[in-house]
Amino acid sequence: MRPLLLLGAALSALALLAAALSLVWLPYDITQHAIAQRLQPPSPAHWAGTDLYGRDILSMLMAGAQVSLAVALVAVGIGAGLGVPLGLAAAAHRGSWIDELIGRGNDLIFAFPSLVTAILITASFGPSATNAIIAIGIFNIPVFARVARAGALSIWTLDFIRAARVAGKGRARISVEHILPNIASLLIVQGTIQFSLGILAEAGLSYVGLGAQPPTASWGRMLAEAQTLVVMAPHVALAPGLAIVATVLGLNLLGDGLRDALDPRLRGRVT
Repeated sequence: MRPLLLLGAALSALALLAAALSLVWLPYDITQHAIAQRLQPPSPAHWAGTDLYGRDILSMLMAGAQVSLAVALVAVGIGAGLGVPLGLAAAAHRGSWIDELIGRGNDLIFAFPSLVTAILITASFGPSATNAIIAIGIFNIPVFARVARAGALSIWTLDFIRAARVAGKGRARISVEHILPNIASLLIVQGTIQFSLGILAEAGLSYVGLGAQPPTASWGRMLAEAQTLVVMAPHVALAPGLAIVATVLGLNLLGDGLRDALDPRLRGRVT
């Protein structure tokens, strides 16, 4: 078993467990302020300390994991759900107007800085987790489209695809039955990468006040609230920063490990 895959799976599972557990239980109520207990260092009562308003930081991290993971997961779902079919269609009609149209549409989206456009979208329609999902999801579409197209083009040249075409299968059926299974590992790896980037993007939007709004917890807003307390109470900024780093690192390691384990070409076979 690959140690990096195990480490990535453990870090990712820890974030998922924290998010799932926060749905039913939190050590402390994060909506209640306790000013008398503000900026307490880590202790047996508060394992990660308390923040500027006396809230338990561990509880905030658990609730923030729910928001960050949910936003990133739905955004990746939007990107994959729309981008993969577009990429398969472009590869199936290589060189045609369909391929050209999809390619130019991808270029149009990539022409604008993703974070700036995400800020523009959320600023135009109002700051919220839903608008953050839409903004992040839009930029996942061309990413998945390009990955799917590139992977599919290499499969379309193989002999078993020619045999399928001789057997009378159409391009759409071949794409679903033969192309998609053989590029699934590429999409899984890209999905984990975009998942981690989605967490960073959500944290960035929340940091500037355009993501999830109070009283909803968010790792990015926790960092924003702690930016003036780094010297006085470093644990307030360190906790959400480490949570973001650990989750992103875990997802990247998990993606690399899954690529090595699942890619049929790395194992010397194509189905």
